[in-house]
Amino acid sequence: MPTRPDFSALFDASPYPYLLIDTQFVIIGANPAYLHATGRTADEIVGRHVFDAFPSNEADPDSTNLGEVRVSIELAIATRKPHTSALLRYAVPRVTPDGTVFDERYWSAIHTPVFDEAGEVAFVAQNAIDVTDLYRFDAQSRKYYLRQGADAVPDIPQLNPSRMHEAMTRILNAERSQMQILFNQAPGFIAVLHGADHRFEMVNDAYYQLVGYRDIIGKPALEALPEMAGQGFRELLDHAFSSGEPVVQREARVSLQRQPGGALQDRYVDLLYQPIVGDDGRVTGIFVQGHDVTGAHEANGALQEKIQQLEEVRESQAFLLALADRMRQLANADDVTAAACELLGRKLDTSRVLYAEIDDDGGTAFIRRDWTADGVASVAGTTKILDDFGPDMIAALRGGTTVVNHDVARDPRTAAHAHSYAAVGIRADLLVPYVKAGKLQVVLTIQNAASRVWQDRELRLVEEVAERTRSAVEAVQAQAALRTERDQSQTIFDSMDEGFAVLDRHWTILRMNAAGLRLTQRSAADVIGRNHWDVWPELRGTSTEQVYRRVMATGRTEIVEIAHTLPDGTSAWSEIRTHRAFDGGIAFFFRDVTARRAAQEQLTLADRRKDEFLAMLAHELRNPLAPIGAAAELLQVARLDEERVRQTSQIISRQVRHMTSLVDDLLDVSRVTRGLVQLQMQCLDIRHIVNDAVEQVTPLMRARHHRLRLELAPDAPWVSGDKKRLVQVLANLLNNAAKYTPEGGHISLQTAVRDGHVLIYVADDGIGMAPDLVERAFDLFSQAERAADRSLGGLGLGLALVKSLVGLHGGTVSCASPGPAQGSTFTICLPRLAPDQAPVAGAAAPMPATGTAPAGLRIMVVDDNADAASMLAMLLGAIGHDVVVQHGARAALAHEARAVSDVFLLDIGLPDIDGNELARRLRADPATRDAVLVAITGYGREQDRVQTAAAGFDHHLVKPVDIKKLYAILAGIAPR
Repeated sequence: MPTRPDFSALFDASPYPYLLIDTQFVIIGANPAYLHATGRTADEIVGRHVFDAFPSNEADPDSTNLGEVRVSIELAIATRKPHTSALLRYAVPRVTPDGTVFDERYWSAIHTPVFDEAGEVAFVAQNAIDVTDLYRFDAQSRKYYLRQGADAVPDIPQLNPSRMHEAMTRILNAERSQMQILFNQAPGFIAVLHGADHRFEMVNDAYYQLVGYRDIIGKPALEALPEMAGQGFRELLDHAFSSGEPVVQREARVSLQRQPGGALQDRYVDLLYQPIVGDDGRVTGIFVQGHDVTGAHEANGALQEKIQQLEEVRESQAFLLALADRMRQLANADDVTAAACELLGRKLDTSRVLYAEIDDDGGTAFIRRDWTADGVASVAGTTKILDDFGPDMIAALRGGTTVVNHDVARDPRTAAHAHSYAAVGIRADLLVPYVKAGKLQVVLTIQNAASRVWQDRELRLVEEVAERTRSAVEAVQAQAALRTERDQSQTIFDSMDEGFAVLDRHWTILRMNAAGLRLTQRSAADVIGRNHWDVWPELRGTSTEQVYRRVMATGRTEIVEIAHTLPDGTSAWSEIRTHRAFDGGIAFFFRDVTARRAAQEQLTLADRRKDEFLAMLAHELRNPLAPIGAAAELLQVARLDEERVRQTSQIISRQVRHMTSLVDDLLDVSRVTRGLVQLQMQCLDIRHIVNDAVEQVTPLMRARHHRLRLELAPDAPWVSGDKKRLVQVLANLLNNAAKYTPEGGHISLQTAVRDGHVLIYVADDGIGMAPDLVERAFDLFSQAERAADRSLGGLGLGLALVKSLVGLHGGTVSCASPGPAQGSTFTICLPRLAPDQAPVAGAAAPMPATGTAPAGLRIMVVDDNADAASMLAMLLGAIGHDVVVQHGARAALAHEARAVSDVFLLDIGLPDIDGNELARRLRADPATRDAVLVAITGYGREQDRVQTAAAGFDHHLVKPVDIKKLYAILAGIAPR
């Protein structure tokens, strides 16, 4: 019977260290090789939990991979298969006289499940080989590295060849498996090249993504990637292969044909050529590893650009700091400007820098100080005529705009004045103005002898220096004034029309002028010496605080507008211009812009009222068209008796007059607001104006049963004015009162003489006005609420006309009302003529009589509007005239060749020849030279009347024609 092998003896005799662990992680055995490797005895560890026997170092938990060991054992039990941990970091405790210490060790371990007769896992055998002397661990990168060099593997007894081979094989197999996964999934590109011709053995997907998907495995490098020839990479491979030294390149540019037949594309790669050394120490191949860093390269380029910008900012800030330090030591304004000119000129490497004081009214510039480069003449102490250097450029400076002039001979603003620049040796310049109270006061000018493209950073620097220099100049001037006479300085400080305050870097308010105290409604005791955030806590956490902190940090001036509530409860808007002070705090100017903001709101409101007015205008113009259209339809379809025809005609006439009135109002408003009204000034008795206005409004008042009370001043109140316009003003007010006073109401008109003025009061007990309507009663597009039936009519332009016409007479008009349903009072105030200027007595010229024209005139009507021409012809024919109608100028001239007319009624806007040209031709023809020419047109402006008079017209009538005026004209014409 064969002898059963003594496996226990084999276990003990094995040179490989083994530890037996049951499924509860309790050590049940260890062979001598294991005990020797760990420096422990069986009594110390058998029967104990594996992690109690080999605990971790509490002072350095990372020195022991407990978690990885636990997972490996659990996987061996769960999968019933061996699990390898190729390389573990596991410190072993060792007892010394001074206490327990931990020896850092590296292990290659495999955990193998051992089964019982039932096939269940009975225990796990751990085979751990100490490879500490083969590897080193980098704590910072947390990676293991194979030791290299002659003493990498010392002659240590426990590292016999079999165990080292087993450990290395185990590590290699595990690493090969992991490497294959990592190789294929690695984000960087990887390739393995073999032999001196660098033949591809392996590449990962990232490598294909870099070079393009092509057949490269088994091919030499230059055969697989022929476009690489001449780019220096073959030489690098040869060097790595021959020398055995790794080659590293950063952001190397490589041109690749990534698509078959495609163009070469430039990529940037980080690259490592690592020689692969065989057992005999000879290089057998090259491991290629790297990353496509094209994006990073481009980003780095952008980053470098940003760094360059930051460097420019740093240099600019350093320069500005040096400038501030230099200026801080100076107490004279001329020295400050000289220092600024010098530092700026040297910084920009330019020809000349000057600081010119401007006499804007006189149009001159005095150059007090300048700095010049070697060989460049100084212009200090000279005075220049501003316009000699280009009026357009000076206009831009007056507007507060920095002027950048790369070449004065080419710039359209200065080309015509290049000789003035040449006289002072300049071809390019950069000018930064300072404008205050609408006046150009100072210009900082950088000049270059040759043309030069000024950079944005140079422009920003010069503007900043200009601002700082101006501030420094003002500061030293203020300090000089303070030293000579503090009270005078305080007066100047307090007389500023803007608020001004200074805060230190800790936000303490050091100073505030009188204007600032007035604008903030606070006393000096309320603010001086206190923390800004205690005085205005509502600004904390707002954009205003962010602005203050940015200015304090960067030194860049910023402007912000804020809304706030003043101590008296009123709301206000302030514009704050913030600067950094020399001591690290901030100084700011502020002014009240509430009125400007209100004006902007008023513009918005006016725009809305304009829209409402246009809608109302459309309604009002359509209203008369309805009865006119109905009347016209009635005349066409019905047989009407004479009375019905008269009624229909009256309706049409009444509605036409209404439309004419609307149009006249619109034209009046247009002419007045554009300043086109020419007043016919004469000495007028205001009582006559009142009588004419009352006469115009009496029919409306009678229709509404109003009671009108007149109280006229006993003295003769004479004024200088245009009678027609003053009657229009007073009639508008009376008409307005009548429209907004219920039937049976009371209206009064009173005149008085007071302090060299004539006062006219128009009062009513009508619907009255709310306070907001009183404020805007005379606005152009403002109107009170109208009755639901809109019976009052009109466009609401009357009061706007009143205000404008009274203003043209040098007077004022105002309104007042206690409130809705309590009536209104309008007051006109006109300058009174002195007694010695008033006429003694006189009678008004009689009005010309009007009536129907005598019959018998030969009249030609020329109008391309057939209906208008026919109606006018029928109207004139009905009273006995011989009327001919033509619809074009040429047809009219052709007719006149056969028959001659006494009167021509000509439209101006004719289709073939306009009416003015037709009039000139008629005047040039001896047969029609003496005929009466009357313009019948829709154009009623003053320039239109001038044009028709120049063309030879005797009269100018605006459509729709006032028939009475036409009759009056015809009445004075005798047939030829």
